Amino acid sequence: MTSAKYTLLLLLSVFVSALSQILLKKSALKSYKSRIFEYLNPLVITAYIMFFGAVCIDLVALRFVPVSFVPVIETSSYIFVMLLGRLVFKERISKKQLLSMALIITGIFIYVS
Repeated sequence: MTSAKYTLLLLLSVFVSALSQILLKKSALKSYKSRIFEYLNPLVITAYIMFFGAVCIDLVALRFVPVSFVPVIETSSYIFVMLLGRLVFKERISKKQLLSMALIITGIFIYVS
């Protein structure tokens, strides 16, 4: 794999992490019979397995991607979470959030070029 492919792998890791956050929110919005089921239910368990998978992907990608580039790519998580929140929960995206997304994307492109 080239460095670009490992960068995409890192981006996949960030996306998987964002998906797991969505699962955690879905779980948090539900009512449970017992306090223990708030933490031990299929959504939460799946989310933490996804987090673990994202960390494993990170470890592979970090071998080939400059460590200074990792925080730049990880800022894309804000974009993924906002967009997934809009798609899954119909959350409103404000003008400030749109501006923030534009700044993040611009920053990533400036760093890459």
